[in-house]
Amino acid sequence: MSSEFIKRILSSIVLLPLIFFIVIEGSFLFVIFLVICFFISVLEWNNMSKKLKYKNFGLIFLLISFLSIYNLRLNYNDNYIIFMYVIIICVSTDIGGYIFGKLFKGPKLTKISPNKTYSGAIGSFLFTFLILSIFIFIFKVKFSYNVAILAFFTSLSCQIGDLFFSFLKRKAQIKDTGNFLPGHGGILDRVDGMLFGVPAGFITLVLIY
Repeated sequence: MSSEFIKRILSSIVLLPLIFFIVIEGSFLFVIFLVICFFISVLEWNNMSKKLKYKNFGLIFLLISFLSIYNLRLNYNDNYIIFMYVIIICVSTDIGGYIFGKLFKGPKLTKISPNKTYSGAIGSFLFTFLILSIFIFIFKVKFSYNVAILAFFTSLSCQIGDLFFSFLKRKAQIKDTGNFLPGHGGILDRVDGMLFGVPAGFITLVLIY
């Protein structure tokens, strides 16, 4: 295993329980956490967009995305399970794509991002539904077709977000948006899919529930 992969695993082991605690603990910690992530993301966007024409659009997009994350948690404040459900879809999509893409490789999905493959895209969906099945079993969430619809559109949006930021990084000629997270790059490198996935999940929840 490469040193970058090991760093990625170790930092995830530290960060995931911390984020889980912040989400459960309550709104104050969650708001502080979101504000910190938002300002770091803005700095990373400004750094990346020096060679791009999308600077103002990006700032508006970041604001809307982070507000969607906040509103999703706020609207279901007494039941963080729903919020965690959407976040788990986003994280599982990212991990599934990474694992399946590395293991099976195969044809490239698009020229926008040479590391993205069809196996990774399919793996994102498969891994997402696997993790959600475990999540539903543990928390005894009632399964319905709406749950599957939410998972599909959120996962799909995460993959689109990942491709979109890969396109921007390629245009800006950079590998990562920052180096804030060991093995992961910057905050934007880790939440790129989530910035698309959470708003999509929030809209889907409003439409189907």
